[in-house]
Amino acid sequence: MVVTPHASPNAPAHARHAAFEVLRAFLKLGLISFGGPIAHIGYFRSEFVTRRRWLDDATYTDLVALCQFLPGPASSQVGFSIGLLRGGYLGALAAWTGFTVPSACALVLFAYGAHALNGPVGAGLLHGLKLVAVSIVAQAVFGMARTLCTDPQRACIAALAVVLMLYAGAGSSVSAIGAIALGGVAGLLVCRSTPALTPAPTPRPTPTQTSPHASAAAIGISRRGALASLTAFTLLLVGLPVYCRIGAPRGVELFAAFYRAGALVFGGGHVVLPLLRDAFVIPGWVSDDTFLAGYGATQAVPGPLFTFAAYLGTVVEPTHGVTGAALGLVGIFLPGMLILMGTLPFWDTLRTRPGAQTVMHGINAAVVGILGAALYDPVWTSSVQSPRDVGVVLIGFALLTMWHIRPLLVVIFAALAGALQSP
Repeated sequence: MVVTPHASPNAPAHARHAAFEVLRAFLKLGLISFGGPIAHIGYFRSEFVTRRRWLDDATYTDLVALCQFLPGPASSQVGFSIGLLRGGYLGALAAWTGFTVPSACALVLFAYGAHALNGPVGAGLLHGLKLVAVSIVAQAVFGMARTLCTDPQRACIAALAVVLMLYAGAGSSVSAIGAIALGGVAGLLVCRSTPALTPAPTPRPTPTQTSPHASAAAIGISRRGALASLTAFTLLLVGLPVYCRIGAPRGVELFAAFYRAGALVFGGGHVVLPLLRDAFVIPGWVSDDTFLAGYGATQAVPGPLFTFAAYLGTVVEPTHGVTGAALGLVGIFLPGMLILMGTLPFWDTLRTRPGAQTVMHGINAAVVGILGAALYDPVWTSSVQSPRDVGVVLIGFALLTMWHIRPLLVVIFAALAGALQSP
């Protein structure tokens, strides 16, 4: 039976028990969920719909559709929603913690250990991690293009986004925002004949699954709470840059950079790459080599790609260590969770409007273009230095795309290939 939050005399104890149950379930997934956000959606369905029966297929499908619609890390938002449905706000926090902490800890350890990788072999290993980043991003571009640019209109929107990003600056968050905005306008104008973005309505639950659809009542968020979340999202997005301009402490500047990146990402973890590079490499907080080595290492760990923020927060100059990692994690995930809570009560009405569908078609196509531009600059131009590097990248891409080899194994292959190429 599906369980939803409800009041009872033992509500606090029940909430704590449910949150602990959520934490255990998501901690297990945080340790084994390799393969990126699409794979995570599959893990969640198998665990929470099929095995544990915490929610039904109709509810799960609606949650996935909503999280694909919003900016932020889609798989983490789905997990957060499941935790919210199962155990209220404490359950949502438990879901995020369990799914995020394992990969974040691994990346913090890598950030400290990477400094010890001196000499030719260490440099070769780091170069191999940069090469696997090329293969991973290329796979993302390929897969997203096949899914999101299936007609000439959306293919043209993606191509125009590539041109805009390359001419205006592939690492610029301003360019990315402009490309997303123009993609939405173009989608509204030319994508009216494309299929619906969200899935068709699914049958209501059977008598053995009597929980309501994913709605404000089922998820436990009032409209007043939703408006408070949207207000907090907007105030932080606008207020943090203003505070930084008048002389905020370095920790606030770091938090603001991560928050801005997390708030402006459509399309999942890979798309955050140019935004984070603009925020950290351009000002000189981290080097390109350090940035791309960490991004490559992120592919070797399970869980959400946004935990790359834990690595960046650790290595940023002047270093913030574990404190920087915590600021990075909270900063990059918080906007996606705020906008999710702010949208849930209004989703059932919004998702049926044709205008919203066409705008999202255009935005998703523009996201493909943004990622395609990032694949060229800085990922390819900063990593591929020889014909042998091209070979490693192509083999990695083939392993990921044709043979569906786990990213962890491709990372190991590229790291060893880089070490063997070292003089």
